[in-house]
Formats: sequence, C-alpha cells, structure tokens
Amino acid sequence: MTARTTHLDDRVRSALRTVGAAAKRGLGDAGLAELVQIRASQLNHCAFCLDMHLGLAREQGVSERKLDLLAAWEEAGEVFDARERAALALTEAVTVLTEGFVPDEVYEQAATHFAEAELAHLLALIATINTWNRLMVARRIPAGSTKW
Repeated sequence: MTARTTHLDDRVRSALRTVGAAAKRGLGDAGLAELVQIRASQLNHCAFCLDMHLGLAREQGVSERKLDLLAAWEEAGEVFDARERAALALTEAVTVLTEGFVPDEVYEQAATHFAEAELAHLLALIATINTWNRLMVARRIPAGSTKW
C-alpha cells in the first residue's frame, strides 16, 4: 500500500468546520444533526467520523436505542419520528445518489417537515459530512486518530 498523507490543510479544515457548525446551528436540532452525520458516515464506511459523531450524539442525549437501530431506521418502527425519518431518507438519497439525483418524493417529504431555511441547512450538513467522510476515508484516517 502506498503511504497516505494524514495532513489536511488548516484552511480547508477550518472552512469545513465553519460550514458544518453553521449548518448545525441553522438546523437547530443537535441530536438530529448527529443522527444525520452518523448515518452518512455509516454509508460511507468512515470509522473516524462514526467514532466522533457517536460520542457527540451521546453527549446530546440521543438514546442508545436510536444509535443501535440507526443502520436499520426504515425498519425500526416508531423509534424514529416522522421528522427524523424524513431527514434520514434525505441523507441517504444525497449520500448515495444511486439514481443520479435525489428523488422528488424524498425531497418533498423532507420539505414537509423542515422550514425552507432548515432544509437548506440540513442539505449543507449532509454535504459537509460527506466531504469529511471522503477526506477521511481517502486518507484512511482511523477512528480516534489525532493526526488529521
């Protein structure tokens, strides 16, 4: 395997942190923000981000039951409310883009649960965590690493 750099330019790191923080504030629901970031990180197989955001979710009071069932949220019954389910469906659609676009029904469902500004922040949060995931996975930054 070729050696990979663990360095990330401080300006890039700072810019991504700023966008992520603004998106979380605009969404206004720290627990939901962590669920979204965890789900995207599960889909992208990013151990570093999973480790970080699982800890942050616990700090925000997200239940262990939700964290345990997040990978199967669609089958988890009433564990996740309608707003959370809409956010998670949008997260998956934006993260995977299997059809080359976000299906209209997924976007429209999210739009029924989030005000226009909240939806914009949710989309920014999803885009930002996907960027973080790709940077960490591409460089193979392990969970708990302090060199990134």
